[in-house]
Amino acid sequence: MKSLVWNLPGSEKNTLYLTFDDGPIPEVTPWVLDQLRLFNVRATFFCVGENAARYPELLERIVNEGHVIGNHTHNHLKGWSTTDREYFRNIIEAGKHIPSRLFRPPYGRIKPSQLKVLRKQYQVIMWSVLTQDYDQKISPERCLDNACTSANGDIVLFHDSVKAQKNLEYALPRFLKYYSEKEFLFKTIPQLL
Repeated sequence: MKSLVWNLPGSEKNTLYLTFDDGPIPEVTPWVLDQLRLFNVRATFFCVGENAARYPELLERIVNEGHVIGNHTHNHLKGWSTTDREYFRNIIEAGKHIPSRLFRPPYGRIKPSQLKVLRKQYQVIMWSVLTQDYDQKISPERCLDNACTSANGDIVLFHDSVKAQKNLEYALPRFLKYYSEKEFLFKTIPQLL
């Protein structure tokens, strides 16, 4: 679909855009932030509004540590099975807690009618590398292999969620070490609007 950002190919040489969906939550997000600090990496967090409202101190920590936040709806709604009106209301509700012009649709699916409206106010960000950390059927090693297919300009998707925790805790530090040793830069998604 037009107006969806899947990667940022005009990036400087050896640049990745690391993203996290579904947080912030106290069980996982602080650990993620600690890992990012260890490697001096900045990332973009697509936050669920109800989590941001429940844990404002975590949202504040994300921002204070130099990361960028984006809207991921208030209740992690599936856009394709939600009326446009309900979907937009949910995004507006999330926006009360997540001041950002970046938006990522949960499950990576969005109706053309929703995109048409949202792209007037948001930069709709997808991904080019899906780690599948949330998939309980894949091993942590497979999750790392998925992540390590990344190349210049890729937007890499992990999740700061309990569901992803086992694979994330194995893959993320190894991913950061691997690409840091290859002298990749990690940048936040620019807010171009």
